[in-house]
Amino acid sequence: DGPPISVYTPQSDESVVPPDDLEEDDPSLPADPGEFPDIESSDDLPADAVTGAVFPAAKGGKRQKYYVNDVEVMVVAERVQYFDPNTGKLITESLRDYTRKQVKRDFTSLDDFVQHWTTAEKKQAIIDELEEQGIFFEALADEVGTDFDPFDLVCHVAFDQPPLTRQERADNVRKRNYFTKYGEQARAVLNALLDKYADAGVTNIEDMSVLRVDPFSGFGSPVEIIKWFGSKDAYLQAIRELEAQIYTTAK
Repeated sequence: DGPPISVYTPQSDESVVPPDDLEEDDPSLPADPGEFPDIESSDDLPADAVTGAVFPAAKGGKRQKYYVNDVEVMVVAERVQYFDPNTGKLITESLRDYTRKQVKRDFTSLDDFVQHWTTAEKKQAIIDELEEQGIFFEALADEVGTDFDPFDLVCHVAFDQPPLTRQERADNVRKRNYFTKYGEQARAVLNALLDKYADAGVTNIEDMSVLRVDPFSGFGSPVEIIKWFGSKDAYLQAIRELEAQIYTTAK
């Protein structure tokens, strides 16, 4: 599971700030996180105990230092640490277990999450909501894969669903010939938006400023592009329908 996690726990007569010589290669540090009396598994804790200060893992398994209530905490590998508000003890668990627990506090089932996601006018709002709850999408992507968007990361980690890459989702939309309902120019825009999704994620296609960059800037001005759909409202509706097509295979 990666290198051990090191935590400095001051005694009653010691400073709460760790000594400067508590370094990564200090041979006096225990090799096993289980040797720390203040670190325990969270398996027996109630779901609502998973609160407090939370930290994503450091990239590349490197130690990173954080200060929580003047106590230095080392975070290593795919681990998350936080203080149990009931006992004051420092809890450590895997990033996947922590994510699963946090997601299921708000979404009791896969269908519940999918319904919440698909009915949201903007997916960015759901992503922001989950991030505020302490879901570390960047850390999850580093562990699971950077080709998956937040929807698939949550479905996979929290609900054990096989994830689809953004490119696979884009390919599935094209196989359904969904774009035939639009005119030629609008189809070209939607195809480019689908490519943009596959490359950079769903939040990029929700932002109308995307129409100012390549390849859209080569099609015409944002005003001209929107006119191909009839109106701004019609363009935004086309984006919502495109997103529905992207995620329809999840159900």
